[in-house]
Amino acid sequence: MTSIPYFYIFKDHANEWRWRFNASNDEVIATSSRGYHKFEDCEQAIKLLSVDAKRSVTIGDRSYVSHSDSSLGL
Repeated sequence: MTSIPYFYIFKDHANEWRWRFNASNDEVIATSSRGYHKFEDCEQAIKLLSVDAKRSVTIGDRSYVSHSDSSLGL
């Protein structure tokens, strides 16, 4: 469908606004965990996610740490 990642906003069966994030291959890789009564609140959630994702770090449990250490040769 498209070659760029995008957010898709839609109304669910409960008539609430939700979002999906699609990768450039059109695969859904994230969805809103809740519905929003107001369209503006759904849009705001997307804006917050877009900003926060750029500043985020990756963390995990002991399995993740062990895997990360081994891939770095530690």
